[in-house]
Amino acid sequence: MNVREYGLVTTAYWGFTITDGALRMLVLLHFHELGYSPVQLAFLFLLYEFCGILTNLLGGWIGSRVGLKATLFAGLSVQVVSLVMLSLLNPVWAVALSVGYVMASQALSGVAKDLTKMSSKSAVKLLVPARGDASESERLLFKLVAILTGSKNALKGVGFFLGAVLLSWLDFSAALWAMAGGLLIILLVCLIYLKGDIGKSKEKVRISKLFSKTREINYLSAARFFLFGSRDVWFVVGLPIFLTEILEWSFWETGGFMALWVIGYGLVQASAPAMVKKRTHGAVETGARAALVWGIALVVISAAIAAAVQFDFYPKIAVLGGLAIFGLIFAVNSAVHSYLILAYSDSDKVALNVGFYYMANAAGRLIGTLLSGVMYLKAGLEGCLWTSAAFVLAAVLITLALPRKALPAEGNASVA
Repeated sequence: MNVREYGLVTTAYWGFTITDGALRMLVLLHFHELGYSPVQLAFLFLLYEFCGILTNLLGGWIGSRVGLKATLFAGLSVQVVSLVMLSLLNPVWAVALSVGYVMASQALSGVAKDLTKMSSKSAVKLLVPARGDASESERLLFKLVAILTGSKNALKGVGFFLGAVLLSWLDFSAALWAMAGGLLIILLVCLIYLKGDIGKSKEKVRISKLFSKTREINYLSAARFFLFGSRDVWFVVGLPIFLTEILEWSFWETGGFMALWVIGYGLVQASAPAMVKKRTHGAVETGARAALVWGIALVVISAAIAAAVQFDFYPKIAVLGGLAIFGLIFAVNSAVHSYLILAYSDSDKVALNVGFYYMANAAGRLIGTLLSGVMYLKAGLEGCLWTSAAFVLAAVLITLALPRKALPAEGNASVA
């Protein structure tokens, strides 16, 4: 795989990410305006996350058999279908029918998201050449992963803002058609210029190998489950409703704050290698130690924000300022995890391992999304934040079991 091919894959992922973020904000704000409860809003996204679990598991296996180009094209195509489908929603339908219809369209979007993500992130491993100096290859891998993940999240923040703007300027249906058209152009460019097989395994991988993972992959995936559950338990439903209902912010203000949070989060992720190296003394080679250190910091800030809100100690400052700090620490943690999954994988099995790992990621987001609506309804934003702190603590405890060094790959040859 060459740099040009990787650039096309990454550009496609960036384009998809903008539409994915805009779609999330469109759906959330539009249906909140229609009077949907926090639990109903959470249900709109449940199939999105559930289908992500299945897609990551099977998508990694499919990608290793047919190549990452095929899974990328499939992901972009399914997202276009999802956007068009949602634009056909009829406002006169009953609530139950509307919820079911939106859940179905979001299920397709969940499939699309994880096909494109798995394709792009697996491709990073194939871009890094085998070198005599293993530590140099690891540093390059960490840098590329951080740049890709950070830029993706920054652009998702742009998507949040775009969704709020489109809902203000256009109606719900027109905004969806505009996004579908833009993504279709990206798909056509990739179809024309992306050639050859990318990431296709040298050997046919049996479906029985889907759950046959090494110890470090299993532990890292479990930690990822709780890490991303800790974010989505307050981010998906709790925070936007808190901003619009309690602080009485407008769509622009809510979308703008969440966009800035995700953009900042992405920029921090992109600079994570320098921060980790500086603060944990060469933890590029010992990423598990960095995950542990930054994980403990995340437990402390999560509990502090929850306590401030519960005891009414400058709750507005605690939420806005505290979650900004949470985002910084979480971003570094996420970047280290994303590096470790590739460092623990050899090139021939990277799609399979990345698929399994992001299956756990999607499962954590599914639980976090459901709990976000339930906990906000039962205990307000502070309930969401205490749940987040408990999830982060679980991730830290699992991180203790990770190997302290990146493992030597069984096969470093590029699978182009």
